[in-house]
Amino acid sequence: MKKNIYLDNAATTKALPEVTSAVVEALEKNYANPSSLHNFGLKAEKVLKKSRKIIAEYLGIQSKEIIFTSGGTESNNLAIRGITEAYKNRGKHLITSPIEHSSVAELFKVLEKEGWQVDRVKVDQEGHVDLEHLKSLITKDTLLVSIMQVNNELGTIQPLEKIAKIIKDKNALSFFHVDGVQGFGKIHSQLDQWPIDLYSISGHKIHGPKGVGALYIKKGINLKPLIYGGGQERNLRSGTENVPAIAGLGEAVKKLPELTTKAIFEQKLVKLRKYLLNYLNDIEEVVINSPEFGAPHIINFSIPGIKGETMLHALESRGIYISTGSACSSQKKGSRIINACGLSQARSESALRVSLNKEITKDDLNYFIKTLKEQINFLKLF
Repeated sequence: MKKNIYLDNAATTKALPEVTSAVVEALEKNYANPSSLHNFGLKAEKVLKKSRKIIAEYLGIQSKEIIFTSGGTESNNLAIRGITEAYKNRGKHLITSPIEHSSVAELFKVLEKEGWQVDRVKVDQEGHVDLEHLKSLITKDTLLVSIMQVNNELGTIQPLEKIAKIIKDKNALSFFHVDGVQGFGKIHSQLDQWPIDLYSISGHKIHGPKGVGALYIKKGINLKPLIYGGGQERNLRSGTENVPAIAGLGEAVKKLPELTTKAIFEQKLVKLRKYLLNYLNDIEEVVINSPEFGAPHIINFSIPGIKGETMLHALESRGIYISTGSACSSQKKGSRIINACGLSQARSESALRVSLNKEITKDDLNYFIKTLKEQINFLKLF
């Protein structure tokens, strides 16, 4: 019997039952505009306050430092655009990495065309930022550094605490933005202890609804809005708040594990990833692209000689759903991320990403490995 095994959780996740219930309850009972002054409006406003508090407590920050958005892309754009517009008199120099999500990478291309000086810090073949190169790039004119917490294709974890210290030691007035979309809820994040100024999250990566996210804005930072209107979200994100989605986001965050440094290595995801890596390493044709100690939910590998898209559809025919990379990027010329890491074109064009969730079983992974081997042997004939 054909199975259905979903291994594309870095693209999106299935909403938890509790999340769905929270969304439906908000749609049916707390449907008023949270800006309305009557009792129904106040009930809807309480939903926003509750979710804001849940997220803030999870990150160890203040509730008023959380702004709700439509997702990770908007959060990234608000953070970067908001800083460059509000503080452009401080300097015209920006730093990012060549392996950022398209919502960051494409915006920096636009900023370059507008006259901003953009430097991209070097990364190694596993996607780790070169800390010495970063240090050398920071000047008195550096306004903003934007580096993601976890790479969405490779699962590479950046040492945020070290990066933040380098930035602030070199230029205390430089802002540090982190795209935390793939890291939030998967690895330990200490916004109350790390000198990070802005941090983006997305609901649908953590078993919450699509179309909702949040941006942490450190107290004292004033961003220029992207959207103008009624002044919702502290005048930073006008428009009637998406109360049902925000209710679902809060519920999803409630279900996230407490990720102390020790607890990270005890996660089921970590054990599943290690289990899968061991079997992938035993397949002669497979080359692992992800770091050994990457994010607990992502493994990227290549099968040089077999196009990634070809293998994706071969596995799909057997009920296995994976990705060739980011769901937000074209893969026509291979993976932009793997190319930026200096790996071969053969590895880039054949790259595949498996991304896990805690409901995946070892039996599921055994079926995946068995099917992968069968399809490799079959496709090698052509």
